[in-house]
Amino acid sequence: MSSANKGVGKVEVTLKWDPSAAGAPDRDLDIIAAVYRVEEPHGAPAYLVHFGSRSPDGTITLQRESSTGQGFGFDEAMTLELNRLSPAYGRVLVGVAIQQGGGRTTFGDIDNALVLVKEGYQELDRYDFADLGDATAVTVVEFLRDGTGGWGWRRAVRGFDADPQAFTALMGAEPA
Repeated sequence: MSSANKGVGKVEVTLKWDPSAAGAPDRDLDIIAAVYRVEEPHGAPAYLVHFGSRSPDGTITLQRESSTGQGFGFDEAMTLELNRLSPAYGRVLVGVAIQQGGGRTTFGDIDNALVLVKEGYQELDRYDFADLGDATAVTVVEFLRDGTGGWGWRRAVRGFDADPQAFTALMGAEPA
């Protein structure tokens, strides 16, 4: 993490995509946050926030959830209040998974998918999935607690060929 990426507090991750063509099955993308304990940053997550859930302490919430991509602007929005997260947690990883109920769907099958990471009005990052078209799930951003207790962030794009449930178990593992 560079010094330009330090000191985030309250972050919003938003997701949008175009709806399916008329007559085609709906495509459902979901934002997923995995929270890891300081002593186990790459093991199993302490907890997950996804599909309309929220963190046990209310610091991570999914405000908007779409199952079709219909609407104006961003279809899903997750707020992460990192500055309020317990010191027991040192890593938060955010990804996007495609529900696979209508058959295997990849990001290459979805038009105009875009994830945006921002703090207040400042855009931190945006990612359009173009280089991971064969993936069914992708990690996009990682937030890490630094030595002073503050939070930094970095782009953490990594594709997976997994359904959402399997993705939540795989997403936080150290890259091979």
